[in-house]
Amino acid sequence: MDNVFDYAPAPESRAIVDIKSSYGLFVDGEFRDSAAGHGFKTVNPATEEVLADVAEADEADVDAAVKAARRAWTRVWSRMPGAERGKYLFRIARIMQERSRELAVLESIDNGKPIRESRDVDVPTAAAHFFYYAGWADKLGYAGFGPDPQPLGVAGQVIPWNFPLLMLAWKIAPALACGNTVVLKPAETTPLTALLFAEICQQADLPPGVVNIVTGAGETGRALVSHPDVDKVAFTGSTDVGRAIAKAVAGTDKKVTLELGGKAANIVFDDAPVDQAVEGIVNGIFFNQGHVCCAGSRLLVQESVAEEVLERLKRRMGTLRIGDPLDKNTDIGAINSAEQLAKIRELSDIGEAEGAGRWSPACDLPDHGYWFPPTVFTGVSQAHRIAREEIFGPVLSVITFRTPAEAVEKANNTPYGLSAGIWTDKGSRILWTASRLRAGVVWSNTFNRFDPASPFGGYKESGYGREGGRHGLEAYLR
Repeated sequence: MDNVFDYAPAPESRAIVDIKSSYGLFVDGEFRDSAAGHGFKTVNPATEEVLADVAEADEADVDAAVKAARRAWTRVWSRMPGAERGKYLFRIARIMQERSRELAVLESIDNGKPIRESRDVDVPTAAAHFFYYAGWADKLGYAGFGPDPQPLGVAGQVIPWNFPLLMLAWKIAPALACGNTVVLKPAETTPLTALLFAEICQQADLPPGVVNIVTGAGETGRALVSHPDVDKVAFTGSTDVGRAIAKAVAGTDKKVTLELGGKAANIVFDDAPVDQAVEGIVNGIFFNQGHVCCAGSRLLVQESVAEEVLERLKRRMGTLRIGDPLDKNTDIGAINSAEQLAKIRELSDIGEAEGAGRWSPACDLPDHGYWFPPTVFTGVSQAHRIAREEIFGPVLSVITFRTPAEAVEKANNTPYGLSAGIWTDKGSRILWTASRLRAGVVWSNTFNRFDPASPFGGYKESGYGREGGRHGLEAYLR
């Protein structure tokens, strides 16, 4: 008999988080009920249990939040010296570190992502963004945008559900460092870490109105981006919603940055270190259940090594552990919502119907919650919908190529242009390929690495503007 070694459960305790039964909107430094009294429920995607009732902001609530942000901007925040603003950002960053375990557990419960990711990636990187932009607050004149750049005013920011706390940090930290005030709308399926962040703002004694958080669904977001007193709109999410926002602000003097979808190519050349590349492929598409706009969802592998790469990839996929997001051994957590699961299933079924070969490792999925096994499609052509459309799930399409020129042509054959990966032993080939890829971020011999000092953003239907780094300041300065 074969001895099978398995991992004993290593659950993270929920006790560190106190999830309230209901949450209000965070406006002008305090929590309040929505004007109309409407609300919605947020659900744990791994178990389908209702976590809390959350207030739903309507136009009147959004208007109150924008007014609070305008008051705080006029009277306090825009007049405050940069060094003083920086102190608040440093304070927020330190509190996020102190409460990191609480934030990580809450993120995993509300979003479904494995605790290892929220603990080791999301929360530390979110805090790092506040530290990084705190350092810029008194040095804006040296950022290359003129000797005396000025803040825009009130920023309306709408963020997605895939990295709720990290996207909040990407948006709020540069806005505050530049002297703007903020009204932020988190995604309706993942509002809880944003509301905990509101408590952190209180704990840091941030002046009331500098950060306001309005929860709700699409209508709340529409009310925010179309509010006449919002000077700057920042959005991360789907390309369809991005288009609608671009139309809504056309003809106004609002500044806009949009970070939208992607269909990134992860290119493996025949001289790539195969085991390292396989880890990068797995990280590129199965990290965060594939809910990553820059996920390496198209694997372009050179024909001569395709068989070996696929064989090792399948072996590695067989070791991935799917299940309880709060178990420290879990690699792949729950899909964020029933709607997203339905979309992943639909596109995967279409891939099979179009003739691509579908494979998943044998794995037991939990009975409750929203789950999808890691899946790889082979025999994919450029014409397949699974090669063109963003699935936003743990689904990989494999396409082969013969020459570097063909790899570049296939990689660029997409309406998106957010990210790409290159795996090769040759530095010259990395530079040759990277200079020809139409992607905002190109990783070489790694994937999904983020640093606050490095700009992030896309071309074409992946949006415009950059977040992170010195470049990330520009969108918030006049």
